[in-house]
Amino acid sequence: MNPAPFTLGPALLFCPADRPDRFAKALDRADAAILDLEDAVAPGRKEAARAALVDTVLDPERVIVRVNAVGTPEHDADLAALARTPYRTVMLPKADGRFVGPLLAPDGGPYAVVALCETAAGVLAAPALAARPDVVALAWGAEDLVASLHGTSSRFVDGGYRDVARHARSAVLLAAVAAGKAAIDAVHLELDDLAGLRAEAQDAAASGFVASLCVHPSHVAVVRAAFAPSEAEVERAREVLAAASGRAEALAGIAGEHAGEHAGEHGRRVSADSGVLTVGGRMVDAPLLRHAEAVLRRSEQAEPGAQGTPDGPAVGRTVEENGGRR
Repeated sequence: MNPAPFTLGPALLFCPADRPDRFAKALDRADAAILDLEDAVAPGRKEAARAALVDTVLDPERVIVRVNAVGTPEHDADLAALARTPYRTVMLPKADGRFVGPLLAPDGGPYAVVALCETAAGVLAAPALAARPDVVALAWGAEDLVASLHGTSSRFVDGGYRDVARHARSAVLLAAVAAGKAAIDAVHLELDDLAGLRAEAQDAAASGFVASLCVHPSHVAVVRAAFAPSEAEVERAREVLAAASGRAEALAGIAGEHAGEHAGEHGRRVSADSGVLTVGGRMVDAPLLRHAEAVLRRSEQAEPGAQGTPDGPAVGRTVEENGGRR
């Protein structure tokens, strides 16, 4: 039996697996918690992290466990610990052609795998990974990618991604969606750069990513707000879909009268021979109708009260936890 489609998001928050005191907080503040056995845990703390993973039980439907990469000494030990938990969604770092799985749970069924394409080999393997029935989502990472290329930085001085990182981001998105799987955007490592985070998350949502990875609680509300459409976007989407739903009636009304254009409500004009609407002075065809449907889906999925303000995190939400900040 194949895993169910990936539905978590839009804000997925990493939490070190050797810090069980933070597990419940991470899950409470985000849409899902990623309990991290890999990069967030020092080599000498791996066993303690695995013990904490086993001993601290959270809602398994909203937990992802990042294990160590295939081929590392820690990978098999991570899977042995995972088998003693109720968690069934696994993030596999540095996924590439060496991942031949599937990774099997104790009941014999496959774990739901979020394949993290964060090396040159992983990005090139993204289509093959997305085609696997046990892979429910693809994510990507810029820093390990550039390290695999023997580079020194994924971003320019102004904070924008270098071309190779932008290419990898697009390649992973295209591979995931082409296979009918979810795509998850990378972390934003500048903790205080909320404006940059907001811009990247807004672009991720507009491009088709379903979620963004977060490294700090303060990023959760910003990502949620970025993925939630504005009131103007929602109103525009409703207007477009209302125009489309009235198309058959409008065409019926002009049938036999003329083959030109008919003015309708909201400035709508329906062309009998082109199949194209004009709504508010803008041409609307089938792809734009799908855009509008996506806006309304995102609006419905947005948590009430989590959209925040244009300039910062949601009012009243606890968003910070480091250095005495809460």
